[in-house]
Amino acid sequence: MSSRRNLKAFLASGVAGTCLALSVAGSAWSADYNEAPNLAERVKAGDLPAVDERLPKSPMVMQPLEKVGEYGGTLRRAILGGGDQHNIVRLIGSENLIRWSPDWSSIEPNIAESFEVSDDATTFTFKLREGMRWSDGEPFTADDILFWYDVLLDERLTPSKHPNFVEAAGPVKVTKIDDTTVEFKFQEPNGLFLQNLAYGFGYYVVNYPKHYLSQFHIEHNPDVQKLVDEEPAAADWVQLFNLKAGPMHTPIFWQNPDRPTLHPWHLTNAYGSTERVVAERNPYFWKVDPDGNQLPYIDRITWDQVEDAESILLKAFNGEIDYMARHIGRPVNLAALTDNKERGKYDFYQVGDIPGSQTTVMLNLNNADPVKNEIVNNLDFRKAVSHMIDREEINDIVYLGAGRPVQTAPHPLSPFYNEEWATRDTEFDPELAGQLLDSIGLDKKDADGYRLGPDGERFTLVFLIADVFGWQYPDVMELVSGYAKDVGLDFQVRASDRSRLFEIVSSGEHDAYIWNCPGGLVDAYANPDCYLPRGQAVFWAPKWAAWGADPSTGEEPPEHIKKLFEIYKGVTSTADPELQEKALVELIDNASKQLLTVGLIQSNGAFGIARQNLHNFADPMPIAGQLWTPAPYTAQFFFEGGDNLP
Repeated sequence: MSSRRNLKAFLASGVAGTCLALSVAGSAWSADYNEAPNLAERVKAGDLPAVDERLPKSPMVMQPLEKVGEYGGTLRRAILGGGDQHNIVRLIGSENLIRWSPDWSSIEPNIAESFEVSDDATTFTFKLREGMRWSDGEPFTADDILFWYDVLLDERLTPSKHPNFVEAAGPVKVTKIDDTTVEFKFQEPNGLFLQNLAYGFGYYVVNYPKHYLSQFHIEHNPDVQKLVDEEPAAADWVQLFNLKAGPMHTPIFWQNPDRPTLHPWHLTNAYGSTERVVAERNPYFWKVDPDGNQLPYIDRITWDQVEDAESILLKAFNGEIDYMARHIGRPVNLAALTDNKERGKYDFYQVGDIPGSQTTVMLNLNNADPVKNEIVNNLDFRKAVSHMIDREEINDIVYLGAGRPVQTAPHPLSPFYNEEWATRDTEFDPELAGQLLDSIGLDKKDADGYRLGPDGERFTLVFLIADVFGWQYPDVMELVSGYAKDVGLDFQVRASDRSRLFEIVSSGEHDAYIWNCPGGLVDAYANPDCYLPRGQAVFWAPKWAAWGADPSTGEEPPEHIKKLFEIYKGVTSTADPELQEKALVELIDNASKQLLTVGLIQSNGAFGIARQNLHNFADPMPIAGQLWTPAPYTAQFFFEGGDNLP
């Protein structure tokens, strides 16, 4: 098993501000490099250059979490059909310019060999690793980042730009200094740029191989129409480019196996195209261990596509899962997984999954129905919803006591924990809930006992749910709808595929949603999405979130919401940790008083299973907000004995 760490000390060690000092990782190697036997065979056959020619001049040296590993084996997982692509991305897809350190305490170089930040936090300069190559052997240089930047600026390809790279004055300015140096310059201080770049969605910048994608771009290939004609799904070059690259916000390398990558493994087939997704070792991966062994250790990763989470559980019992928490690490499965541990040849590891609220009621505060919109925007209505819910019962019945009844707020392990925020309006008090509903004009009921709205019609809210990650939202909503009925509210439930639900809620075509809230730990700095209408706020305030990103779009929010945007500028406009913390605390305090979302349960950490001879995985595995794990560690995973048989 991997080395153990104290969870509380580990998770409480997050940094408050950005890393401003010059940081350097990796160094030129004086000894000979080593490589996987299957790559050595390809070198001998003349199919590949020698390993020292495939690595950059200064490869990144990864210190093992436990010990130097050995080559070989296939890591087996399972994946659901449709909308489960993060099952792939979070395992093999978060090699960014920079990264969080293994203990999530600081920001380190990664693809970039070093970086510098100006004193006013407006200019960020990244030095790339000389000689780095894409998985097909072509050089990776500053030109690839500039190609991404051109795509970002192109309104045809990127009409909506990711907020990480846009300020009030417009998109960041990216300049090529030389082949291995790139500068990102903002007109105003951007104190969270490094943090955002180190999180999962920072991978956009280094996922646009110019030598491959330029053939699908009309300004780089005047004959692109020939390629359009060969692709039945593309009507023009823009559609073709998006098919090959993915829209800017979702570079879908999991659907285009021909697209070169900088990740430790590259896909050999597209997700959804067959019953098994396969990722093979990237022979040009640019990291080594302290002994000069080129990573990754494991040869390949497979995901068997199955119908439901129960099928994944059965595969675990049968010894067909080597490392996985997603979909199976729910408390209700713990007893059965324990009983089958020897049969499946696995042990458990802890997941430090600490959101602001694992299960959260999100009323759409931008509801297109004017009657519903007026009611859900009444703070007393949201208080009534909060008080009508028996959180203790939900925790006991659905989560088997593994969680904590809370409001949406930082976790006790967070440096910002505040008991007043965590417990605000969480008392189970149906009588008080009824009084609050009466006080706002929902005091009349129909023959079935349901409350009538001001229009004389039954007041009904339809909740959209998806059963993902093993968080049992359908079970929670069955109880919540029962609590609602007890106080005369008609809460209906509609379940659907996750990807379809995202389309609906992103466009604001919903009454309510149940999901999770980030911001339980220091991820609240860059992911205050339940304390402020941005990012995942599309679930509870899509039009305000759009306005916050671009005031010419969406819907102008009321003053108490505008105030949240102003407060958050105190976080983003400085790199001073003390000032950032002061502003963040003020933001959470204001959001807490407004009860923007109704938190129910906060996780005390989940669990996963790992093959008994698998090593070098984090235990506990940290995850919060956009910290995409376990991808920062997987390149050093290895099987004792070189395969997945103990």
